[in-house]
Amino acid sequence: MITCPTLCIKEMHCYFHFQASGSLQGSRKGLRLLPMAEDKHNKNPLKVLESVGKELLTGILDDLVEKNVLKLEEPEKKKFHDAKPEDKARILVDSVKQKRHEAGQVLAQTFLNMDKNSMKDLSKIAAGPAESAESTDTLKLCLREEFLTMSKERAEEIYPIKEKSDRTRLALIICNTEFDHLPLRTGAEFDIMGMKGLLEGLGYSVDVREKLTAQDMESVLWAFAARSEHRSSDSTFLVFMSHGILDGICGTLHSNETPDVLPYDTIFRIFNNRNCLSLKDKPKVIIIQACRGENRGELWVSDSPEATTDSSSQPSVNLEEDAIYKTHVEKDFIAFCSSTPHNVSWRDITKGSVFITQLIACFQKYSWRYHLEEVFRMVQRSFDKPDVKAQMPTIERQSMTRYFYLFPGN
Repeated sequence: MITCPTLCIKEMHCYFHFQASGSLQGSRKGLRLLPMAEDKHNKNPLKVLESVGKELLTGILDDLVEKNVLKLEEPEKKKFHDAKPEDKARILVDSVKQKRHEAGQVLAQTFLNMDKNSMKDLSKIAAGPAESAESTDTLKLCLREEFLTMSKERAEEIYPIKEKSDRTRLALIICNTEFDHLPLRTGAEFDIMGMKGLLEGLGYSVDVREKLTAQDMESVLWAFAARSEHRSSDSTFLVFMSHGILDGICGTLHSNETPDVLPYDTIFRIFNNRNCLSLKDKPKVIIIQACRGENRGELWVSDSPEATTDSSSQPSVNLEEDAIYKTHVEKDFIAFCSSTPHNVSWRDITKGSVFITQLIACFQKYSWRYHLEEVFRMVQRSFDKPDVKAQMPTIERQSMTRYFYLFPGN
């Protein structure tokens, strides 16, 4: 509860004295306004309030510097400490703009008188970040209190999350980069690195497999489904990145004459409730980066309804095509594919796949507060307006009966 100062007005005169409160940290004391008898100075009450505001603001700015929230260099700190109170805000304003979240924590402590232990816990995580159009490479974490509250209040709506100390989450990444008859998937190494880092940040032990034929991929999937760790896990991620066709993911031996394809139905069959009881009633998230055909997936559209034609834009220098298909799934599955059926997916040879890049960014920015499907929709929205090359990720074979919140950090 926030206790606001009370102003006592008596016969059109308002007089105050300042009482120190030891509830705030540091050498500064909290200021409490108390009514008192008319003092000998008979100060203008508005001047008194102005003085209070200046002193309180100065104390807050001092706190930001003392806690090194703004990470000032020594010359900057000296300039701040030597400055007049009315100049301190101007000196720090640029740094505060770039440190909104940390500064906000100190402000909260100052005004709400939060205890030291609470602030230590709060400072460990970056929950509730200010929304920004800027990209982020840091996974935002969820407050412990929010995790516990949602887990209790929405227990019937969301998938249960096991405690860190009790769970053994596993994730599998299969990525084919080199092929005997297909082009090299240049830039795929960025996808592996990015997805591995993301999943580890979400609390999964990640198994990465590369250069697999279709038969090898199936063998790896059966072995992964049989892992005993799934019994004490609460979910799993399966990530596939390769060339592809409408019917499945290409193995390293694939050619038009001799297909080497892992059908998507095989993935769902291996992890269904008949063959993988350890993951029964637990979210099974399948992410697929691959082409699903050869179409470009974009149109040039005129204001005239008769002027719609197919587009065959020249590809960007750094973009290459990739492919996939949706198949039958059972309960608690969700598949997130990089493009719609019959259309290509794009990969930047200097950065990695466009879909994977956007997916990682949206997980980092939004998974602390949104459930999985909503995070996926955030990814889709990032492709809403075709850029250099068009593709539209799709959510498919969704058979989840609850919302899946990842609660990163918990």
